[in-house]
Formats: sequence, C-alpha cells, structure tokens
Amino acid sequence: MSNSLVRAELEKDSISVVKLVALIVEEAQSRRASDIHIDTQSAALRVRYRIDGQLDDFYLVPKRLHQELISRIKILAALRTDEHQSPQDGRFRLVLENRPVDIRVSVAPTYYGENAVLRLLCDNAEAFTLKTLGFSEKNVAKIQQALKKPYGMILATGPTGSGKTTALYALLKILNTKDSAIITIEDPIEYAVDGIQQIQVNSHAGLSFASGLRGILRQDPNIIMVGEIRDPETASIAVNAALTGHLLLSTLHTNDAATTLPRLLDMKIESYLVASTINAVIGQRLVRKICPSCKLEKHITSAEMESLGNVISEETLLSADKFYFGQGCAECGNTGYSGRVGIHEVIIPDPEIRDAILSKNSSARIKTIAIKKGMSSMIEDGFAKTKLKWS
Repeated sequence: MSNSLVRAELEKDSISVVKLVALIVEEAQSRRASDIHIDTQSAALRVRYRIDGQLDDFYLVPKRLHQELISRIKILAALRTDEHQSPQDGRFRLVLENRPVDIRVSVAPTYYGENAVLRLLCDNAEAFTLKTLGFSEKNVAKIQQALKKPYGMILATGPTGSGKTTALYALLKILNTKDSAIITIEDPIEYAVDGIQQIQVNSHAGLSFASGLRGILRQDPNIIMVGEIRDPETASIAVNAALTGHLLLSTLHTNDAATTLPRLLDMKIESYLVASTINAVIGQRLVRKICPSCKLEKHITSAEMESLGNVISEETLLSADKFYFGQGCAECGNTGYSGRVGIHEVIIPDPEIRDAILSKNSSARIKTIAIKKGMSSMIEDGFAKTKLKWS
C-alpha cells in the first residue's frame, strides 16, 4: 500500500480522525510493522512504525489533532476517555481487506500529553510451529524430548521483543490435546487459543502472576503457562508447581540460555530445586533477513574473517562459501532487509550440567559444558542460517 492515502488525508483542510487511524493501521499492516508509535512532541505528533525490529519515522500529524487522535484510539480499545494522568491498556480489532487484525494498545501520559503505542498481533496463532519460527532440526528434537516429560519447567529467555511468548505459543500448540488441561496466566493475552483457558493479569483487582498461579493450581491443570517470571514469589510458586506434577512453561529476561540458571538462584530458588525442575532452556533472538529482491554477494575481508573467528568455531567458519548483503530496493523500503527469523540455543540439563548448577557454577561455565555436550550457540545457529533460504 502506498503511503499517499495517509498523506492525502493529512493534507486535507478537514481531516477525518476516524479515517486517519484506520489508514495508519492499514499501512502499518501492509508494511509488516509490528508496532505503531504515536509520540507526542511540542509542536506535532510523530508517527513511527517498527518494521523488522527497527523504528522509522513516517508522518508528522498536526498538534491540533492530538486529543481527537488519542480519544479515537481509546474509544476503539474501550479505555476511559476522561482519564489523562494514568497509563491504560486495552485492545481492539479492525477488519482490513476482509482480514481481522488484533491490536494491543498502550496509552501513557508524557510531558507533552498522552502518547499511544499499538502492537499489531498476528491474526493466526495456529500458524506458529517450531519450524516456521526458525528452530533447527536439532533444536526441535531437543524441545520435543523436553515436552514429553509430564512435569518440570521449560523456559524461553531473551530480551524484550525476541519472540519468547510466540515460541511458548508454538509449544502450547503441540501440547494442546484433548487429554490435557492447559491454563495460562498472561500480561497481556497475546493470542486467543481454542482449547486453552487463558487468564489476564489484573493489577487493579489484585490478580498478579503469583496470585493467579496459586489459583491455577486449584484448577487441576496438567500444563501451565506463566507469561513471565519476574520476581522471587512467582519463581518460587512456579518451581513448586513443576515439582508437584505440572509441566510449566514461562519466560525470563536473560541474555542467553546459560544465564537463566544462575538467575533463578538470584531469585532465592535453591540450587537443588533449579537442578531438578528444569527440563529445557531456550535462548533466542530475532534477526533481520536479507531482502531476496536486492541480495548481492559480498566479499569478506581478512579482518572480517578474523573477527568472525573470535565468535565462531573454525569448522563452522570454513563451511561457509558465500556471504551476501542487501543493497536496498523498493520492495524492502531501501533497508536491504525483509522479515525476521529466530536464532536459538537450547540447553537440556544432563547430569554434568545439573552438577554445575548444584555447585553454583557461573553461567560461562554452564555454557561451556553445554557447548561441549553439543549445544549450538545463538551465534553458531545464526551463522548456520546464512546457508539456508529463509526468504
């Protein structure tokens, strides 16, 4: 979709805010944006799209439209239009070209007035599989092995926006059978999934991850998903749930898979509990893919090869015969990139790794053991993907 429709609306003397919001969302969807940022500034509103993880400026909206624009978004998301001093969260659905688009909304007060961030959610959570998310065959086999255990913890780790929750939904899809009772506690609920009971965190009503998890345990579940382990209380309840016959899935903010294990120790979980409950830890990132329309072969200098050799094994480096880059074209908005794919590392604790956890070894030591046992680091996994056609 050309951005001429949005610009044409902005250039009118009488702008329809209802139409403007719809056009901004429609263009964001057509450009594969994951988020729309409507930032309030002193003289105008700045509209930015996050495409393949990168934020870029698109429009300046006249400041006189600030209240109308934010109010329109609040109305769509069923938020209070008379509340201007507190953050509000909601969601709504638009039908664009006969296809529904679910949108999560966050409105927050800032120095120059309220801003809004709109997250565009995938309209088909059922399409998620480990393969489509970029997991290698080796990592898929490891995860499937962990999913067969009737109890324990499977954790997805990484920074914000690395696809952790999406990975958990892919696991829930595998586990969602007629003989399993699955309950989740999420903040927010990203996707509605048939056959799964999903609970939304509500801080105003006193429903937190910890209190929600306590309630879930009285609902006779086989499988539990906790949106995030962010405090010692939630971590303690989650570990106890995993010990008492439940398979528990959750996320944790750490830089890599190995750091997850000492992080749980920092949350006051005893080392013997960590060692006995962890079935698998998935570390991940999302990286941009080179645009297939403008991909060109790249010559790698000796200095670049030496730099790669510091982070990649010699065997892996020697297996690469060609490198590429995107020069930029109309198809990718002159960025040289189109779409993203996940890179992963998966730790399945074996006796040696469990002994390292019991001894409270560092994350570096645990990672060394895991690599020795056959784990491919995220860098190695990403490098392997350069030889595959992910476009």
